[in-house]
Amino acid sequence: MVKPFRRSARAETPQPESAPAPAVSIAPIPIPDHDPLIGYLLGAGGPVDIDKIEKIELDSPAVRELRQAGVHLVVPLISQGELIGTLNLGKRLSDQPYSGDDRKLLRGLAAQVAPAIRLAQLVQQQEAEAKERERIEQELRVAALIQQTLLPKELPALAGWEIDAYYRPARAVGGDFYDFIPMTNGRLGLVIGDVTDKGVPAALVMATTRSTLRAAAQRSDDPGAILAEANDVLVDEIPPAMFVTCLFGVLEPATGALTFANAGHNLPYVRTADGVIELRATGMPLGLMPKMVYDVKTAVLEPEASMLLTSDGIVEAHGPDGSMFGFGRLMGLVGSTSNATALTTSILAELDRFCGDDHEQEDDVTMVTVRRTPSAAVSAQGFDVGFDVIERFTLPSEEGNERQVMERVGSTAARLGLGADRLERLKTAVSEAAMNAIEHGNGFDPALPVEVTVLRGGDRLVVRLEDHGTGPETRDAEVPDLDAKLAGEQSPRGWGLFLIEQMVDGLRHYAAEGKHVIELEMSMEGAS
Repeated sequence: MVKPFRRSARAETPQPESAPAPAVSIAPIPIPDHDPLIGYLLGAGGPVDIDKIEKIELDSPAVRELRQAGVHLVVPLISQGELIGTLNLGKRLSDQPYSGDDRKLLRGLAAQVAPAIRLAQLVQQQEAEAKERERIEQELRVAALIQQTLLPKELPALAGWEIDAYYRPARAVGGDFYDFIPMTNGRLGLVIGDVTDKGVPAALVMATTRSTLRAAAQRSDDPGAILAEANDVLVDEIPPAMFVTCLFGVLEPATGALTFANAGHNLPYVRTADGVIELRATGMPLGLMPKMVYDVKTAVLEPEASMLLTSDGIVEAHGPDGSMFGFGRLMGLVGSTSNATALTTSILAELDRFCGDDHEQEDDVTMVTVRRTPSAAVSAQGFDVGFDVIERFTLPSEEGNERQVMERVGSTAARLGLGADRLERLKTAVSEAAMNAIEHGNGFDPALPVEVTVLRGGDRLVVRLEDHGTGPETRDAEVPDLDAKLAGEQSPRGWGLFLIEQMVDGLRHYAAEGKHVIELEMSMEGAS
């Protein structure tokens, strides 16, 4: 209930007839909502004597305060059945009791004053609401500006990959964010998050989280360690009632490997040749508790696979009947579209159709889509772009065929003008790589061929060999140590990769389309 009872009331204090005293003001006396005096005054409907109220033993703190203040007559101001105030009067200056005419006059006065006060209250309330709306709208403009300033201005350009991002804020701006962070060895950090709360507080926490994650990513390439460091910072930095859900992934463009950790965020969906899968990893949201540990998982995005990262603004959107958009509907859309930009467009179209034309967006809508194109089977350097295929052939995985691979590649390289010394080095590397493909990749199975491609781009020659094995992990070759091998401290194998790496100018190996690929690069050094 509105408490308009803090109004001054005029009290009449008896004075000697020879020296009439001027009227004095009584301090406003509020009447609490639970005080029984309110109900009594509403029932009385007209002026009420304090003495009369005391006689009925009404347990009212307000009555006692009025009595102590010298009030003798209370005139209720009632508008539309609601007590909006009172006129409190002391004794008459003449020391005579209030007459019937006095009471009639006061009743009529109250009937005119009450609507005027009520109108003034409504105007005052509207002015306060207008100022509050203006304050909120200004806050939302500031929050939106913070978000728009910090979101990436450009999408990463990766050979063999399509990346798209979309952000549509709700009217009450939330704390959604996404980011792309360049990392060591050509890898890319993928980030999507959502801050609880809305407006400027959420936008400021979003800014803090983004900068914290970027700083942590400069010190580590482990997504679990990055989230753990950010969590420990945010525990002390953000208000107790707020937290941040966040997914951090590290994408290796050459292999399609995605290493990721999840701090309570929506699961990524990946469209594969066998259907749509979820990438699961467990972890508490950021900023809730210190010293959290985050699971780290790894998945491989094969060529033509696509991945969707979202916040909860899509799945928690409501239709006109109150139903939610839901995870199942979103997963179905991921399975029906492969192109990154087309997937974003189809989700938005279905979301708008589901919610209806007149719906007001409840939360931010944020999406990051990543697709590995068929051409991603080449390495991150993109040898299918700016390189010409000079020769391509296959041979069965039979012992001795490594020499045929070596001779055919050597003949082609010699024809292109590769110098004699470098040619012998290349042939040695190709022979060793072909032997590895035949023996370890295809297990001497003649039904599994070794595929060989020779490419040239400017002064660079690349030989690509593909087999059906998983291949070694992408890492630097272990430097063989004869004593360590004899002592059993190193594997008796492992010379091949080291030898190949010493023979050529560049070595890359990765998985693509279910195959293991190794690429040997040699500079032509001025060959025509």
